[in-house]
Amino acid sequence: TMKHNNVIPNAHFHKHWQERVRCYFNQAPQKKTRRVKRAAKAKAVFPRPVSGLLRPVVHCQTVKYNSKTRLGRGFTFEELKAAGINKREALNIGISVDHRRRNKSEESLRVNKERLEAYKAKLVVFPAPASEAVAQHKSHTIMPIVKAAPATEYRAITEEERKASVFTKLRHARSYARLVGYRQKRAAEQSEKKSAPGRR
Repeated sequence: TMKHNNVIPNAHFHKHWQERVRCYFNQAPQKKTRRVKRAAKAKAVFPRPVSGLLRPVVHCQTVKYNSKTRLGRGFTFEELKAAGINKREALNIGISVDHRRRNKSEESLRVNKERLEAYKAKLVVFPAPASEAVAQHKSHTIMPIVKAAPATEYRAITEEERKASVFTKLRHARSYARLVGYRQKRAAEQSEKKSAPGRR
């Protein structure tokens, strides 16, 4: 019999968890399967690039992420027209097209126009029965986004900066901001006393 106000024992020891354990012993075969599929895809699309079509540079959505850039779905008709590429010809030469996206700034139009022109300068079109001697572009992304590292300048610390205390400056500024009203009031009272006529 149970004594006192304790919890009734209700341990669950009949769940048969061993029957629901999943083991991934097929990791090595799956790795080989993926490699074989990649090779078959590269052979099927030869001599076109394995990574697919050229993508534009777009800005991410929302205020939190709109300063970052990523690869978009496709180039707009305006960008293709600015680069002198027919929108119907674009897919034939490996350029993605997005008929829904609109250019809302001159900067994005200019960046993607330059991207298309750089791609056209590097583009090599082979005849239909391409020979096996042709090299295939096998990188993960065509013309990936290169983010410029921020330019940082270094210099030696001066003796004046070494002796100065930032903590002291901050404390003085905090004290001044806290007492500015009191000091103005006291200065006004002293000026009134000086301007008032003297007592007899």
